[in-house]
Amino acid sequence: MQRTNLVLVGMPASGKSTVGVILAKLIGYDFIDTDILIQRAEKKRLSEIIRESGVDGFLEVEARVCASVEADHCVIATGGSVVYSEEAMKHLRKIGHIMYLKTDFETIRKRLGNIRQRGVALREGQTLRDLYEERVVLYEKYADTVVEEEGDVEDVVVGILKMMKR
Repeated sequence: MQRTNLVLVGMPASGKSTVGVILAKLIGYDFIDTDILIQRAEKKRLSEIIRESGVDGFLEVEARVCASVEADHCVIATGGSVVYSEEAMKHLRKIGHIMYLKTDFETIRKRLGNIRQRGVALREGQTLRDLYEERVVLYEKYADTVVEEEGDVEDVVVGILKMMKR
């Protein structure tokens, strides 16, 4: 399988799904949200999976679902915790170009709201700051391209389109 997809990674509330939908429309690709694939596979909301199976159980489901994505000419928005699975990330890199939507901590904090309802894989006692610092290293490790998120969604999409033309 060729790398015909664009795979968006980043923190929860970094805009992966919003940017992904707009980008897909503009470049004529389909759009896939792996969080929705997980919910379909488990027939539960993300927050329910985390509550019932714990963070580790959720991460196992996410890894399995993301490592099995088959797509061609799609923009794929991943869940923020996909980077914990080397298997899933290897698969996503095999089928697509990994773009990290880099967003500063304060922006994430403001956008997130109720982190538990959102279905974020946050361990007991772990703060949002801890999670951010832990994941940034992984996003940068796997990224083919880092998209510095500044401005509104349209600015981010325009920035990605300019990168794609290079």
